[in-house]
Formats: sequence, C-alpha cells, structure tokens
Amino acid sequence: MITFLKEAVASEQIAADNGRVAETVRGILADVRARGDAAVREYSSRFDGWTPASFRLTPDQIGEIVAKVPRQVIEDIEWVQAQVRAFAERQRASITDFEMETLPGVRLGQRNLPVRAVGAYVPGGRYPLTASAHMTIVTAKVAGVPRVAACTPPIRGEVPAATVAAMHLAGADEIHLLGGVQAMAALAIGTETMERVDMIAGPGNAYVAEAKRQLFGEVGIDLFAGPTEILVIADAAADPFVVAVDLLSQAEHGPDSPAVLVTTSEQLARRAMAHVERLLGDMPTRDFAAPAWRDHGQVLVVDDLDEAFAVADTFASEHVQVLTREPRQALEKMHDYGALFLGEGTCVSYGDKVIGTNHVLPTRGSARFTGGLWVGKYLKTVTYQEVTDRESSARLGEVCGRAARVELFEGHARSGDVRAAKYRGGTLPWSDHAFTGTPADA
Repeated sequence: MITFLKEAVASEQIAADNGRVAETVRGILADVRARGDAAVREYSSRFDGWTPASFRLTPDQIGEIVAKVPRQVIEDIEWVQAQVRAFAERQRASITDFEMETLPGVRLGQRNLPVRAVGAYVPGGRYPLTASAHMTIVTAKVAGVPRVAACTPPIRGEVPAATVAAMHLAGADEIHLLGGVQAMAALAIGTETMERVDMIAGPGNAYVAEAKRQLFGEVGIDLFAGPTEILVIADAAADPFVVAVDLLSQAEHGPDSPAVLVTTSEQLARRAMAHVERLLGDMPTRDFAAPAWRDHGQVLVVDDLDEAFAVADTFASEHVQVLTREPRQALEKMHDYGALFLGEGTCVSYGDKVIGTNHVLPTRGSARFTGGLWVGKYLKTVTYQEVTDRESSARLGEVCGRAARVELFEGHARSGDVRAAKYRGGTLPWSDHAFTGTPADA
C-alpha cells in the first residue's frame, strides 16, 4: 500500500508553456535556415547580449582564457576528466567488431564506426557548468569522433573561463561562445561560418531540449531530456538529514525538477521533510530548489522494500539513490532508471560532477526504453556481407527467390534467381538470357 505524505502539484500551465516553447523554437530554426549567420547573431544579441566579431575562439584566445583559470581549478578539471575518460575507455573496449562465417564462403561482419562530426552543447546562462564538457566531449573523443564542435553561452555577457578550459582540455576541436536555440540551429543546419555536424549531444534548458527534438532526424541527438530528476529509496536505517540534503541537491537544477522520496519508514519521511524545509530557509539556490520541492516534490511511504523498488520503477527516474541497509539489492530488483547510486557513500552529485559515469541521462520516463549518453551513442554499428562460395550463393539465391515471391517482390526474387542459375546451372523462366560456360566457370 502506498501512502502519500506529499504529492506533486498538477499544473495546467505546463502544456501551454510547452506549446509556447515549441512555437518560439520553430520560428528561430526557420529564421536561421533562411538567414544563416545574420539570424544567429541577432538572436545571440537578443538573448545573451553577445555579438563578438566571431563566435569561434581562436587558439590564441583559448590560451589566454585558460591561463586566467586558477591552477587548482585546472587540476580538478583534469582529475575529473581522467575519471570520465577511464570509464569511457572501458565502455569502448566492451564494444567489439566481429566477422563470422555462417555458410561456406558466406562472411557476415559488424563494425562500429564513430560519427564524423558532433556538436557538444555545454549549458551556461546563470552558472558555468564545466561537468557537461567532460561528459559530452571526452566521451566523444574516446569514441573516436574526429570533429567535435563545442558551444557554450556567455554568462551575463562574460566569457565562462572555467567552461572554456574544460572544453579545451576535453579535446574540443572547435569552441564557440554561442548558446541557446541559435547554437542548436547553427550546429545542425550550418551557416556561412559554422560547418554542420551529424549529431548533437548535451543537456540544456527547455528551449535547447525542444530545438533538439525538432532537429532530430536532420541530425542525430543523444537523447530527449527534460528537467533533472532524483528519486531516493530509503529504509529506516537511512539518515533523514542526508536524505533531505540529497533531494535538494537536484531540486536546485530548476523550479521544475522533481525530487521524490520513496521509503518504508513514515518516521524517516517526516523527519526528512522537516529537514528540507529548514535547509531551504538559507539555501543560496532556493529560488530554484524551493518551487521545485513545493510543486514537484513527492514523498511516498510503502510497506516494504520490494514495493519501494517496484514503485521506483514506475517513475523510471533519471537518478535513483538507494539509501538502505543493503543497497545492492536494487541491482537485481530494479529495471527502469537512468543511473543508480548505491549507499550513503555515494550521491547523485558525484555522478553529476566527479565520479566518471556520464551525467547526461534519460528523463520524463524515457528510462523505460533508453539509457544515458555513453561511448556507444557516438558510434554507428554497421554490417557487411560477402559471399565467395558459388554453391552457397546459389543456395541463398534459390531460397531468396521463393521467400521474395511470398511477399510479391518479383525484382528481389530475380536477383536470387540469377545467382542460382549462374552458379548452379539452369535457366531463367522469366528471361531468355543464357549464361556462357559451365556453372563452375560461369
């Protein structure tokens, strides 16, 4: 049985807001298609107050910007990127090419080829978000992507030096100080000064997410992403203060970020809720965290952990933090989540910032059918076929002819017929064409 101590506030405004966002994005994309760089510059000026001579930073500019970043910040960026790179390299090593022989002389193979050009979006706006550079760029370079064009917006008209440093150290081939829908459009469509890419990756606000949605198909994307989500599973052994701190750690992402607690202990739930209210009082990011908790926070009390795991699966949350006596049970019990964080010693913030797994993860229930960004997202798994044995080709052709005619695909059938007749000997009932020589020499 589920008892709700706190429920999310249903908002009829959400659909209306989504409609306005979609219409705005549609207009910007159309304008960039029509006017290219001129439109990009106009929107950058309007939304970010930013109209440099060129949005792309030169190597000298990058060097000057990176030189201004404190040494400790650089060292921390390098350390975190080493964690991300190590995990990504292990992922890449797990993806293998192969070739197999299914019949004599019939070879089938698989290759994993990196996308040629990727646009990596690193959001900004209010705060520098260096971690997104690690997740999008480092992973792409480990996958073998030859060209990564990275975009990030200025912050209040200033260059986000730490973000530029992170992009550079991650291996970006191009760095553009450009944000929002105009960046998505320039990357996907191309302009006079920006060559288009084949895929866009990285998080962003509602407008960036909608731009990716509308551009999908014209370019590839990593995944559809909405507001950041956290779901904490806790039993009576959990520390309610830690639960409260961790819920708010993700609520600060934005006023529409869901923070959910599923617990077997009503006492823990009420204590955690009280801690949340006290912590919000002087939290520097309470302008985001407070409305997120008020409108999208939920607290559910369930009978046992099996029910907790089952309920958590119905949310298919982006981040699931397991604060129980035996957190590794979740590995066997749960199926639908973006990423699991097991035990009090870890937290979602580690995943966001430092631990090495990728923080670009599915939201809004899409964890039911997809995982997050990883090396494999930047790879195309392609196949090839080769038949060098005549008898095997003749056998395939004979079966192909029959199978294709079941589906009334006569042209397909004839491709098979030709090989059966040429390599095994025989005539074609639908043609007077004759093969010269013996079947073995034809």
